[in-house]
Amino acid sequence: MGKTFSVDAFYAAIDAIRKARGINWKQVANEAEVSASTLSRMQNGKKPDVDGLASLLSWSNLKAETFISGHSPSAEPKPIAQIASLIRMDQSLTLGNAQLMEDIVVNTYNRLSEHSGRAKGRK
Repeated sequence: MGKTFSVDAFYAAIDAIRKARGINWKQVANEAEVSASTLSRMQNGKKPDVDGLASLLSWSNLKAETFISGHSPSAEPKPIAQIASLIRMDQSLTLGNAQLMEDIVVNTYNRLSEHSGRAKGRK
């Protein structure tokens, strides 16, 4: 079976933050900009949608990978994955231009890394 997201652990973490801040669930929903039904579904073990998850992660400053089974905290994402995500997040680029730039960078990276012998010959 693949990796899974623990909704129960995430909900418990959100609840702990809520209690520490002394706010109610309606305030959490308002501050995190999610619907109250998203929080209710999570309380019942249902996964939030991607946008709801992103909003709650941003509000709480939690990291999604903390709640993924089998995640290795020491495993860093590959640099090309980080670059691609930064390109996609650049608000000054249209979606089409971001895709074009990402294609260029990823293809160039892959081509050069294949021919460089990777870290062996690196100086």
